[in-house]
Amino acid sequence: MKQDAEAVRGYFEKDAYVNWHCTNEHFNVDEFLIANCEYPGNWNGEVERVEKINDTYVTVTHVSSQDHDLSFHVTSFIRVNGDKITAVDEYWADDGTAPEWRLNKQIGKPIK
Repeated sequence: MKQDAEAVRGYFEKDAYVNWHCTNEHFNVDEFLIANCEYPGNWNGEVERVEKINDTYVTVTHVSSQDHDLSFHVTSFIRVNGDKITAVDEYWADDGTAPEWRLNKQIGKPIK
């Protein structure tokens, strides 16, 4: 894991930061790597969409536990300067069913 963290650190500017808005957390790169590399459990991720707007990449990624008990979609805004990441703003959402009141109205249909 430590070797992987060292490799990933090379993608970031020295003073880069990551904000997880849904939990009101601000990380420097070292803290972000700890949060990700030491997160409990085994996880899968699949990038579903990437868009580029000026110096920012917007990604949508599906993240799920290997046992599929937990499933999330994360939208990331990744600002770059040259070939280095300077800032990341992420928004995590739990995957789940629509609320009962919308189901009762019989509106909308599944995307997948």
